[in-house]
Amino acid sequence: MHGSSISRRRKLSTGTIALSLGLSLCAGQLVATQPAAAATPVVAAAAARTVAKVKMTSNTRTILYGNTVKLTAKVTHPKTGKAVTAGRVALQVYRKGKWSTWQTKGSRNFIAKPLTTASLRFKFLGGGGLYAGISNGIKVTVKNNGTKVVNEAAKHKGALYLFGAAGPKRFDCSGFTMYVYKKTTGRKLPHKANLQQRYGKAVSKSKKQVGDLIITRSGSYGYHAAIYAGGGKVWDSPHSGARVSKRKMFSSNYVVRRLI
Repeated sequence: MHGSSISRRRKLSTGTIALSLGLSLCAGQLVATQPAAAATPVVAAAAARTVAKVKMTSNTRTILYGNTVKLTAKVTHPKTGKAVTAGRVALQVYRKGKWSTWQTKGSRNFIAKPLTTASLRFKFLGGGGLYAGISNGIKVTVKNNGTKVVNEAAKHKGALYLFGAAGPKRFDCSGFTMYVYKKTTGRKLPHKANLQQRYGKAVSKSKKQVGDLIITRSGSYGYHAAIYAGGGKVWDSPHSGARVSKRKMFSSNYVVRRLI
């Protein structure tokens, strides 16, 4: 029995030692799974990178159709306030529910020619130890200077038609358009509708804008001149016995000429 008791004590002691070793190994394994101290500087370096501060400025917020706007991107370090010259900048425009890149430059100066009112912003693409940053958007309003043309046309509402007259009291159709465009744009047109269809820039019917010249034709011959007022209507001096008014376009056979 004493031998058996001694044997049991030896087994128990051996098991205790093995268990103790096992815990030590497990503890060593747990320690080994922790991040190595050598990785710390890499994490710190990544954390040191910050997002650039980007500001957009413009020389104007309103332009006439066909004109340009000058835009400047100011990229600075948010902690030091110093200008960042490294990296490229993208000029973005908001279209169809999302921002799209329009131009990309290393320069901070942009010249844009939006043809419709649009929201614009700058996106710094990264560089100089800084992450990409985005400016606030600004809205650039594009005005069609055709508004000036139709406003002048409207001033002569009620003027009586007179063949061969070109204002300022009475007009025939081409005399009316000749007078209004000269007054508002300085453009000189001949006193005949068929000749007026050769002036300015040809524009498709679907692209016509307020202030465009409308020449109604018979075949290819232009026999009536009017000014597009928007919404399928024109300002014109239509015929003998009538007065200058805004009315619905009466024919689908016409050409559009842009004089502004």
